[in-house]
Amino acid sequence: MVVSLKENSVFRRLYYKGASAGNRFLVIYCRRNGLGLNRLGLTVSTKLGHAVVRNRMRRRLREIVRLNERRLQNGYDVVIVARSAAVEAEFAALTRSFLTAADKVGLLKP
Repeated sequence: MVVSLKENSVFRRLYYKGASAGNRFLVIYCRRNGLGLNRLGLTVSTKLGHAVVRNRMRRRLREIVRLNERRLQNGYDVVIVARSAAVEAEFAALTRSFLTAADKVGLLKP
């Protein structure tokens, strides 16, 4: 189960102390949270476009996490930062990008 992350302090802690991995489309920050569930935060800058574009990007990222939830380890706080190239990316390419970055930070189950 994935719960939404909303507190600014948790985002900042992940940026500074979490493990990170990035590629052309996104950057993932993650850190153990001591809970039995994952918490997900999404960062989509205004540089990516207007509200419609940003909201579509958030929906796509949430769906990628939902579809791959069983492959993720439990007990992590995760923040995904979308890069500008992600707006034009196809869903399959974004999914591959997410799985590659998640594997680099040790978020995927062995």
